[in-house]
Amino acid sequence: MKYNNKKNNLSFAIQMFLLVSICLTSCKKTSDHTSENDSITIDSLLTIRYQNIVNYPVKNDSFPRSLDLISNKIRLVSSNDWTSGFFPGNLWQLYKLTNNTIYRDKAAEWTALMENQKFNAGTHDMGFKMYCSFGEGYEVTKNQNYKDVLITSANTLISRFNKNVGSIRSWDFNKDIWEFPVIIDNMMNLELLFEATKISGDSIYHKIAVRHANTTLKNQFRENNSVNHVVVYDTINGSVKMKVTHQGFNDYSSWARGQSWAIYGFTMAYRYTKDTTYLAQAEATAKFFIEHPNLPEDRIPYWDFNHPNIPNVPRDASASSIMASALFELYAFTNNKTYLNFANAVLSNLKTTEYILDADIEAPFILNHSTGNGPKNDEMDVPINYADYYFLEALLRKKDI
Repeated sequence: MKYNNKKNNLSFAIQMFLLVSICLTSCKKTSDHTSENDSITIDSLLTIRYQNIVNYPVKNDSFPRSLDLISNKIRLVSSNDWTSGFFPGNLWQLYKLTNNTIYRDKAAEWTALMENQKFNAGTHDMGFKMYCSFGEGYEVTKNQNYKDVLITSANTLISRFNKNVGSIRSWDFNKDIWEFPVIIDNMMNLELLFEATKISGDSIYHKIAVRHANTTLKNQFRENNSVNHVVVYDTINGSVKMKVTHQGFNDYSSWARGQSWAIYGFTMAYRYTKDTTYLAQAEATAKFFIEHPNLPEDRIPYWDFNHPNIPNVPRDASASSIMASALFELYAFTNNKTYLNFANAVLSNLKTTEYILDADIEAPFILNHSTGNGPKNDEMDVPINYADYYFLEALLRKKDI
């Protein structure tokens, strides 16, 4: 996990200065300025976390995904992994937050390592991988190559569309059981398609995104507006064969991050289409999340709302950061202050030493206490790069508001 060298001496000095500042700030607290000094302390801590991200050395096809806090080992993945695009995306967002070109330059280096994925038709996660990297980069730079990569990636993604089902296929594994699986996460990948139409003028991507969203809207939600993780379809007649889970506690439970994907995905779909049925579903599922009796007081959910061992269950900070980012946009469309207040509360709770990693942890992550895959006991209660991505996006959206 160690990656300091002579080139990092300056950043080390900066971190030491900030650490001293934290100590001095803490010592100077008074009853009249407690909240102000707490803010300064957290801002300094965030600066150290951001510095750890930009200091992490560029490694060919080796992206930091999560951190095992027991072994102090960073889990590294190739560009083929669904989470690979979040790390360059974090750097692009840090540039937008700080206007410091060091983040932009490092983001460009990491983004270049993602380009080989533009032809990867074996995954539905092209949006996560390519839009969170090249899409963020294109927004900042308007680089023609980034635009070309996005359009190529969109063409690759729509190759997984089945017109009988009306959806883009999610996973390719488990084919002997799942003829054509569609997961709620896949809503997030539609942003790549909507943007591809926007920047190319070709409506095919938008049309396929709408077909997928409509199919999901029809079949993925329960009567209480919670969401099923996986819906399996018949490829001949398009009928639903089964509704199951892969990352929730069981087939009937409400996997926390899945609820967040749904709220974010349909809010985003409304942004591009102005279809009020999408907005209504986003609001209905947001109500389910916000008012759930098993939601902890600090609004950072357990990894599954229906886990029988609550409260002795790990939280999922990634679900809350996705939710906060989604709610800032949902508020912008509805002016419903319930969403604004909830998103602000989530950010306030995440921006504490309970959730932000300690200053002395040398790893390119910001938040702790996320859950990757509960049923597999994988990445439990750890820092994960996509939690950081949506946390940073939420900070940017709050700033815009």
